[in-house]
Parts: sequence; structure tokens; C-alpha cells
Amino acid sequence: MRELSLHILDIAQNSIAASASLVTILIDEDPARDLLTIEIRDNGCGIPKKQLTQVTDPFFTSRKTREVGLGLALFSRAAELAEGEFLIDSTAGIGTKVRASFRHSHLDRAPLGDLAGTLFGIIALNPGVEVVYRHNYCARTLSIDTREIKHELGDIAINHPAVVSWLECFIREEIDDLYRGD
Repeated sequence: MRELSLHILDIAQNSIAASASLVTILIDEDPARDLLTIEIRDNGCGIPKKQLTQVTDPFFTSRKTREVGLGLALFSRAAELAEGEFLIDSTAGIGTKVRASFRHSHLDRAPLGDLAGTLFGIIALNPGVEVVYRHNYCARTLSIDTREIKHELGDIAINHPAVVSWLECFIREEIDDLYRGD
């Protein structure tokens, strides 16, 4: 995958397929420390311990529809190529945490990509899943929590066409503002 946002999307989709009702995406960009960290947590069914050591093997998958599982293997490799680390922690019945770090300035670090499009897609296409997004850039923080948005919407569904239109613009503006420092 050429963009880190696609790894985030892949892992979030895995979380949702694993019955997660809450997906938390944390991004911490600290150019001063030359560090980028991405963490995705869920409260899904978790990964059994005996499978946990195999999840970064591209020829291992727990799915029955195909015989390879490249997502975590590629994310792990992306971190390694940028002098970072990849960690996965999971407990069956509790959930999973995937964490990758990268040297922010590394020539081989993939760009973050379309974070707004990724986040919007996860939220709009999975209205029954709560999503928490927290993104730190330098000394600024952006937080988006679908529980708060849904509370404000009341009886209006988060995937209502008018809300979806607003949501996409809102997410894009908030991420743009994070980088502009407004």
C-alpha cells in the first residue's frame, strides 16, 4: 500500500469484521522528535494467542475466502522500512491494538495519504460502529468522536445523506486546520 491511510482503513475493516463496536485511531506526528506513530485499537473478538505470532506472515489469514493476508504484513514492513517498529497486542474476547512507528523524515516512509477520505469512509459506511479519531500534530490536537456527533444529531442517523455531506466536509476541514495551525 502506497499510503499509510490505506493501512488504517484495512485494519479498521478487520476490526469491524471482528465484531468491534468501537474503533479508536490515534495518530501522533512529532516532526521535532522525527517520529510518527499510528495506533488502531478495537474492542472486537481479539486474536487467539496461537495466531498472534502468525499475523504478520503474508501467507497466513484466518479468513476462509482467501489464502493470504497481506494487510498486517505490509504495515509491519512499512514501519521497518522507515526505521520504525510494529507491535500487535490482542486478547481473545477483549480486542486488539496495532501500533506502528516510523521515523517521520525517513525517505522510505509512505505518506499519510487521504486521512479524511479514510476516516469518512469508515464512519459513513459503518454507522453502527463508534469511531474515535485523535490526531496530534506538533502541539495541536484534533479529536473526532462519533458518539459525540451522534449525540448532537439526536434521532438523525449519521449516515443520513445530509449528514454524510456535512461529515465529509467537516473531517476534511478539521484535518486541514490541524496542519495549518488555525
